[in-house]
Amino acid sequence: MTDRVLRRPEVTAIVGLGTTKLYELIGKGQFPKPIRLSERSVGWLESEVQGWIKERAERREAETNA
Repeated sequence: MTDRVLRRPEVTAIVGLGTTKLYELIGKGQFPKPIRLSERSVGWLESEVQGWIKERAERREAETNA
């Protein structure tokens, strides 16, 4: 299985967060860190972004069932 590299506009669209909030969560260690693609560009592995979403959904389910 190949893992796509997502650029920031796609990541913000997928997770529904703005750029500022995205980088705030990264700084707090609450969102996957981007990988450096070149001097001026970064991207995120799709699997890590999807894993973050899944983790949030699982946490929601655990809180609902508690």
